[in-house]
Amino acid sequence: MKIFKCNLCGKIMYQLNDVKTPTICCGEEMVELKANTTDAATEKHVPFVTEGEKAGHIMVQVGEVEHPMTEEHSIQWIACEQDNRVTFNYLKPGEKPVAKFKVKEGVPYTIYEYCNLHGLWKVEK
Repeated sequence: MKIFKCNLCGKIMYQLNDVKTPTICCGEEMVELKANTTDAATEKHVPFVTEGEKAGHIMVQVGEVEHPMTEEHSIQWIACEQDNRVTFNYLKPGEKPVAKFKVKEGVPYTIYEYCNLHGLWKVEK
């Protein structure tokens, strides 16, 4: 999966397949975001995944230490990509930065999250 951001309006878009033409928004080419996978910041951003209550379910928290969720600094969404399918959980300031997803057991998946200040983060499982 590739994730793009428009530098003019801030819109974010994802793309599952490789497309040869540039991704355009507001008349400009969108910038591909590169996900961070390690965290050197005080606040933690790397998605922390644990097994859910049922088989095939996972729980995701942004960082082992819970990420702040203020108007100024928050996680906008958490997504799970598996088998060319993406499921999003959109968040608002004040909510806990957690999400639950159903996954196919034994099939690799990637968890992404987007922080309004520190950008895109991911972990592969």
